[in-house]
Amino acid sequence: MHKITAIEGFSIEREPSQTQILSTSHNLSKVRRFDSKPFHSSWETVLTNTDKVFIKRASSLAVRIIPLVKVAITTVQLYGFFFSKMAKWAVFGIIFLIGLFSEELRITSAEKLQLVYQWSQLKSSNSSEASQNVVFTANSVPADEDTFNAYGNLPMGVTHHKGFLYVTIPRRRPGIPATLNVIDLARNPSANNPTLDPYPNLLVNSLRRDFTADPKRIISVYRTQVDRCDRLWFVDTGYLEYPGGAGRQVQRPALWVIDLTINRSVRRFEIPPEMVEFGYGIPNIEVDVDDRDCGRAYAYIPDYEWRRLYVYGLTEGRMWRFEHNYFSFEPRYGDFNVAGQQFTWYDGIFSVAVGGRWENSAAERTVYLHAMASVSEISVSNRILQNETMAQLGSGAYGRAFHHLGARGPNTQSSSHAYDPRTGVLFYAEINRNAIGCWNTHKQFTPENHGIVHLDNEEMIYPADLRIDSDGDLWVISNRLPIWIYSQLNRTEVNYRIWRQSASRAVAGTVCA
Repeated sequence: MHKITAIEGFSIEREPSQTQILSTSHNLSKVRRFDSKPFHSSWETVLTNTDKVFIKRASSLAVRIIPLVKVAITTVQLYGFFFSKMAKWAVFGIIFLIGLFSEELRITSAEKLQLVYQWSQLKSSNSSEASQNVVFTANSVPADEDTFNAYGNLPMGVTHHKGFLYVTIPRRRPGIPATLNVIDLARNPSANNPTLDPYPNLLVNSLRRDFTADPKRIISVYRTQVDRCDRLWFVDTGYLEYPGGAGRQVQRPALWVIDLTINRSVRRFEIPPEMVEFGYGIPNIEVDVDDRDCGRAYAYIPDYEWRRLYVYGLTEGRMWRFEHNYFSFEPRYGDFNVAGQQFTWYDGIFSVAVGGRWENSAAERTVYLHAMASVSEISVSNRILQNETMAQLGSGAYGRAFHHLGARGPNTQSSSHAYDPRTGVLFYAEINRNAIGCWNTHKQFTPENHGIVHLDNEEMIYPADLRIDSDGDLWVISNRLPIWIYSQLNRTEVNYRIWRQSASRAVAGTVCA
């Protein structure tokens, strides 16, 4: 038996034919922002797509400036006796800089994401160090459960809705009081160590002492989504991902829908065994709701382990699945190098994003999806995914409906991505270069049309989740996951951060505008 990679680095026992972890641990070192990428050895990989676009535009700009420089030279030659050598060079420099900055200002005017919250590690107020870093409310660790494990509480997902942040902490270690939490922004004005409250309450998040199944309880959640009808959607994997062979499937994975206006569950659908045997390969969710009918809603649920896409129809009350070669990983892009941690992941389909109109159809929408160990993007009409009959017919019936758009460029492997309907831009959480990437869906899908709105090799190490709320704001959480898995987090440094920026401001002046 060999250890293999499961949900974003989680190890479980599988046969040798499955994924094998190849990791080399290094000490975390600070790196300079923007001006260097010390983790790449070749000049080709050091240059990002944005760098190449800048160079291309600078070259084009030089062609336009050359005539101006020639005029300046002629002028100086004719009236050279009026100028000293220093004055001549000043004229040339001024002419060049005016032309350069007037053209390139629109490329560099994007606003970086703003820090909202940060933690060095999450702690319970029951701990002796609570006064330094109070995060969970005092009743978050019931006496009949495991001792609070600060290091094991690694936040993974973030979703904003009407002044509340829903933050997930998957149970990858013992001692996690709540896998689904909420932060009230109004009650937490400081950026440091905001309070997490179990959502919808502590009991729903609590494990039974004997780990017996309970459909009224939530075991482990990775990421969430809120639809336009004020409903919170998520998948409870039902799986405890404890290391050392202690992992177990407590109960069947289940799709939950909670009405945020009353804070009550309105739907719990247990995913049947014929769909998926275990829930540990379900890291994400996307919701597609009709513009006029809240009952006509579909959840798109990727499974990176089995390379499948599950679709749940709210009205139908049933689930069906799609399988396709495009859902697999790309072998060339399974090697990662994040903050000095070198490892290999084979994660298949990982993120799904509902976009704008499908081609010229007023009724259909484009659905974008990709594997994590990949730099490619796939598209399909949402009407295909919502067709249960077609799914049952098999890939021979729907295979050609999935389209390979192309590659984003080197080192653009992405965890989550999301679409902003106001700007028509698709945003990517690019984990291999600690950045937030973008692509304007109105433009051709090429590396040159992909840009970067934020890159930070010090503070945004491993952007784990990315969402866009109903106000058009982009939300990102970073958590240094590879260091947490393969090395050791520095508990005195800030490790977890939540970021925010208006989508329109984020892309302003970039190739994605």
